[in-house]
Amino acid sequence: MDRLLVLRLESVGIAAEAVFNGVPLLRTAAAAAAPVAPVTGGPEDGGEDGTAAVAASAQVLSLSVNEFAVAGGNTLELRVQPPPPGQPPETEPWLSDGQRGACLRLLLPRMGQRAHPETARTLAQLDWAPVAGQVVELPALVAKSVDLPINFARWRWLDAPVVADIGTLQAAAASFVQTLALGLARGDAEPLVQASRLRLEELAQAYQLNLADAVGRLRLRVQQLHAAQPLRPPMPKPSTLVLRAVADGRLLECLTPAGQPALHSVVAGGGSMTWPLRLAHIEGRFYVLR
Repeated sequence: MDRLLVLRLESVGIAAEAVFNGVPLLRTAAAAAAPVAPVTGGPEDGGEDGTAAVAASAQVLSLSVNEFAVAGGNTLELRVQPPPPGQPPETEPWLSDGQRGACLRLLLPRMGQRAHPETARTLAQLDWAPVAGQVVELPALVAKSVDLPINFARWRWLDAPVVADIGTLQAAAASFVQTLALGLARGDAEPLVQASRLRLEELAQAYQLNLADAVGRLRLRVQQLHAAQPLRPPMPKPSTLVLRAVADGRLLECLTPAGQPALHSVVAGGGSMTWPLRLAHIEGRFYVLR
């Protein structure tokens, strides 16, 4: 495959989330409005009432999504002001100031080219931009189905069984993630590699990569991070691990109460390294499929 599918999420002044085939993949924050040059002609050049004009800075995130795409119809969703992961939405009216909005695009750039609307084909686009004075309800949802002109494999996560009762798996899932965290704390990527074997196989297929090279890069990356600064991922407990059902309940996303991937660690330089985990539960065992 010489083409990539890329999600590009843009938002201004409001939180937004991109969901592809039932899997949340990108999320921007509700950035506060930032002051810009004041409007001239009023008190202290601040406008008639002395206030400065404000504008919110745009946030832009993008992600390759070949491994989440399916042959035929695909569902694209733009969620505006979504609730924290694992919490039910509470609908409330909101008066638009005309300064906030969000846009989600599914792009098809050629390999090696920039995934930007000016240089890539737009396969689908969702917009949310209420005019000033319009009353809307938040959270808001914009969705559409799009047929993709690319043939994809039948990914394993599509056939994973739906989890009927997440609560019954809370303790077992926490123990599973603890095992992976303990390996990282020792600088050993092997538990993560073995748990993610099926995911790594399908990533190699989705992006025409060599599986051995992909596994080697994961091992090397963990070793390099641990050598620079010992990894200290938190050990999740059943009471703190948030399991969010995605992909119509076929996968369980492992998160912290703050919505961060449950498997993460502070790294040298003050940043954070995360290893997202979306688990399938099959015949009593967990598998990292995405």
